[in-house]
Amino acid sequence: MNRWRGVLVGLATCVALSLVTWTVAAQGQARSQTSIPVPRPFPQPNQPSSPPPATTPSTPPATTPSTTTPPATTPSRVPDQTAPAPVVSAASRPTERELGAPIYPTADYLDSYDAGQGQRYYLFGTNAAYADIVAYYKNVLHDSGHELFKAPAMQEFDLGKFRDDTMAYPPSVVVKDYTWALDGGRSDGYLAVDGTKEKRYKTIIQIVPATGK
Repeated sequence: MNRWRGVLVGLATCVALSLVTWTVAAQGQARSQTSIPVPRPFPQPNQPSSPPPATTPSTPPATTPSTTTPPATTPSRVPDQTAPAPVVSAASRPTERELGAPIYPTADYLDSYDAGQGQRYYLFGTNAAYADIVAYYKNVLHDSGHELFKAPAMQEFDLGKFRDDTMAYPPSVVVKDYTWALDGGRSDGYLAVDGTKEKRYKTIIQIVPATGK
């Protein structure tokens, strides 16, 4: 009897070890398949020019749980300083003619993304100072632009009229300072990733063409 009991205990131990090994492998595979989030354009149309004041959250009244699946919502287009953008090859770099706007000469092309309504937004990174980039676009566009935020600093230059019935985002050049940090210190910049290589940029230039390119 003791002999059979020992055999059964041994089998149970082997099964338990196999389950633990399978669980660890499955978790590792799930982590390896996690994709890098796509950055979103900044700022969204009709967004206020200064951050709203902080408010104390209130406790919502209790509600009866609903069995109806809530409708899908469109993600808010807000600045995202932590989401890295993959760097693409120079062959994919759009031209100034295609964008209908000048590109800062030493800026690196990062990528383009769907903005909705047939529009795309194009991201460029540079380690030139924010103030220098703003001055460059004021000069080449012959437009002083308008300040969207003081912290983090953002300046917008219009490329065309925004039509809310056919556009998701105003045609524009938006320059954003990525050295600003929430704690009042300095950030290392916007993180761009190319495989195992990483590069940070102090200033990001976002261009949304007026033509819907």
